[in-house]
Parts: sequence; C-alpha cells; structure tokens
Amino acid sequence: MKAVFITGGKQYYVAEGDEIFVEKIDVEEGKTIDFTEVLSVGTKTGTPYVTGAKVTCEVVKTGKQKKIIIFKYKAKKKYRRKQGHRQPYTKLIVKKIVG
Repeated sequence: MKAVFITGGKQYYVAEGDEIFVEKIDVEEGKTIDFTEVLSVGTKTGTPYVTGAKVTCEVVKTGKQKKIIIFKYKAKKKYRRKQGHRQPYTKLIVKKIVG
C-alpha cells in the first residue's frame, strides 16, 4: 500500500519499508511517530485529509546534510560574501500505513 502524507511543509509519497529524509523532527532515535495528515492512501483521496488514516514511522537518526557554499560577488565593486549552510534532517523508515 502506498500513501502521500505531509510533514515539514512537504509531501512524501511512500510505501511500507521505505527510508526517507524529512525536515528535522524533535523525536529521539528509535522512537516511532505517527503522521495523521495523510492526503491519499491507495486509491482513497481525502478532502484535504483521509479520515482515520495514518503513517507510522520509526526515527533512525537525525543529523545535518553536506555543507553548501553561498558565494555572492559583484564585479569591480570589491564585494564578496561567503557563507555556508548545513540543513538538519531526520531519517525515517515507514513501518505501517493504516487507512
């Protein structure tokens, strides 16, 4: 069974057993989390959510992605700015889809 759910302002299309990376969630590693904002399960679609549907996931780890470099430059004006950013993430494994 496949489902589409929302977390962190993004939609994820998953099946049972999938590993996904989502925006950081404040849950300890090894714990489970339920997502109830499910847009569709199998062939059912909600308006906007499917009632009684949920996606259960296990938190594998939290961390930061690779660093990206932001470099701003304007020619002939002696303007240079260098900045780095590492986006935090949470890695989840989809355990169960109910709906």
